[in-house]
Formats: sequence, structure tokens, C-alpha cells
Amino acid sequence: MKPDVAIEGLGVRTFTIPTDRPEADGTMSWDSTTIVLVEASAGGKTGLGYTYSSDAIAPLIHDKLAAVVRGKDAFAPQAAWRAMQRAVRNLGREGLAATAISAVDAALYDLKARLLGVPLATLLGRYRDEVPIYGSGGFTSYTDAELCDQLAGWVGRDGCAFVKMKIGSDPARDPERVRIAKQAIGDRATLFVDANGAYGVKQALALADRFAEQGVGWFEEPVSSDDRSGLRAIRQRAPACIEIAAGEYCYTADYARHMLAAEAVDVMQADVTRCGGITGFLQIAALCEAHHIDLSGHCAPALHLHVACAAPRLRHLEWFHDHVRIEHMLFDGAPTPRNGVIRPDLSRTGNGLAFKAQDAARYAA
Repeated sequence: MKPDVAIEGLGVRTFTIPTDRPEADGTMSWDSTTIVLVEASAGGKTGLGYTYSSDAIAPLIHDKLAAVVRGKDAFAPQAAWRAMQRAVRNLGREGLAATAISAVDAALYDLKARLLGVPLATLLGRYRDEVPIYGSGGFTSYTDAELCDQLAGWVGRDGCAFVKMKIGSDPARDPERVRIAKQAIGDRATLFVDANGAYGVKQALALADRFAEQGVGWFEEPVSSDDRSGLRAIRQRAPACIEIAAGEYCYTADYARHMLAAEAVDVMQADVTRCGGITGFLQIAALCEAHHIDLSGHCAPALHLHVACAAPRLRHLEWFHDHVRIEHMLFDGAPTPRNGVIRPDLSRTGNGLAFKAQDAARYAA
């Protein structure tokens, strides 16, 4: 019988890291990424979680969420998750509040695993010991040479069987950029494209025909992920060789349930840093299992790795350029791909990550 161990408190810090070069997709551009780090303490151990969000959530975590989880059983992160959901009722559960809860929930699961002295994947239960990844970047701000070098690097260096590029900033030129990208990777990998909701339905369908001819196998957010009827129309009418994917802005299990009920996607996406953390990700994984739809983890591969091993229909994880770079800068134990997969280090407890505070200090908000 385990002893009762109460959660003692939460610490929160924010860091903003400049991109290595200008980046853009079909609907926005950026030059930095903010990571919000949460550390949960109990029983002489510290659990670590984080989200890619705004530093505006730090006061929410410090002032509201910390108060409702303090004193809760460290071995019952689901109870703390429920308390946090109730605490943000009048603020709204989606958006910034969801990212805040996600970071805290991830830290609490990591804390539980460290208290028990086991890897998080072992705590959650594993369907698999390794997780396929797809290289992701190919920003619309890149030159053709930069695009080709990045995609070819993921295929040749990391062994990725899939790579993804951004489209949508200049729709008239997208087929040519796809042709160039496909030429760079050849038949060694399948090319994915991501419009970030930049197109209309008819425009997306016309481009899907062109992309199918070029060997594209995945069309992500051809229209807004909130346009479930539009996604369904594209899924029904696009060439059968192209899968339609969306869901990265899924903040609750209800959002995923509506997406799946609408038959809007061939592959559901979810992001552990947005959808309510480990608790929320596993809820969405269960919905995908019930609907016979595969799940793909969006970004933050180091944080997804252990829970990805515990999701029954997990297809792959996104090896997103910005987050891979940041996670290797800030954390010891961040995974390194080999032959297109990443594996949890089962010799390390919890999520296997150790924060490099000294290296991160220069980026502190």
C-alpha cells in the first residue's frame, strides 16, 4: 500500500527562444517560440511538464491552478486534472487555459512516475516500445534550396519515412514547391503537406488532385479545422491516396468527439501541450480507438514520447523543427531518432527529461 503523498506546489517559468531563421505557414509568420515550464513537487521529487504557449498563462498557473492542486494526492493526477477543469469554468476551458492545464497535468504524471521510480511509459502501460516520427518544417518562408535540404536531411540522416512541408502562403506556386520537395526526397519517403487552414473547400479539392499526381500522401488542415463539414467534403471527394488530417487545435475531448462524429478526418491529430496533457491525450486516444481512426501526435515530440507508447492507435509523432531544436537545447534526455523512430529511455524515471536551467537562463522572460 502506497503512503499518501500530497502535492506541495507548482513552480512556473517561461522562456522565449528565437527561431534559427524566419518561419511562416499558410496563415501566419513568427520569429520566436515561447515555452512555459511547470515543475510539480511532492515527497522529495519534482515532476516536469511544459507547453508551447504564451507567457500570459504563467499567472494563471501560479495564481489559480497551483491553489487547486496543492494538497491533492500526487498519485492521482486525474483528480487534480478534474479540479483544474472546474477552476477555469468561467474563463473557458479552451485556448490558453487548456495549455496551462496541459503543462501542469504533464508535470503531475511525471511526478507520479518519479515517486514510483518507474518510466512514465511503464506507468501508463505500453502498446509499443518505439514510435515512428515524420520530419516537419518546410516553412513557406524557406527558399527552395532550404526546403530541399531540410526534407532530404530528415530522410537521409534520421531515416524518416514521412516528411511534411507547409503550403498556402502562395497557392499558385504550391504545386511547384511540392514538385521540388518531392524531387529532393524521391521515393525514399512520403511527402505530407500542411495548409494550416489557408484554402477554401473547392480550392483545396483542386489542389488535392494536383498533389495526388505528385505522390502526396497526407493533406493537413486543407481548410480550417473548425470547418468540420468542409473537411468532410474534402475527405469524401479527394483522391483516395491522400489522407485528410486535422485536430492540432483540439483543446478538449469534446472537440475530438465532434470531429470524429462528423467523419471529418482520416487521421486525428492531438497535441499533449494543448489538449489537457496526458489525461486529455489518453481520452482522445480512447475516442480514436472507438471510431477506428488513427491518432497522430502534434509537435513537442519529447513530451509526447511516453504517452504515445500508451495510445492504442498511435500512427506517428511530428518531429517539428522548432520544438526539436528547443527540446535539445533545454532538456537532457530529449530523444534522438534512429531509422525513423524514437524510443523512450526506460533506464530513466518519469518522462526521462532533465531541465538544463543554466542553458535556459539566457532565454528567461
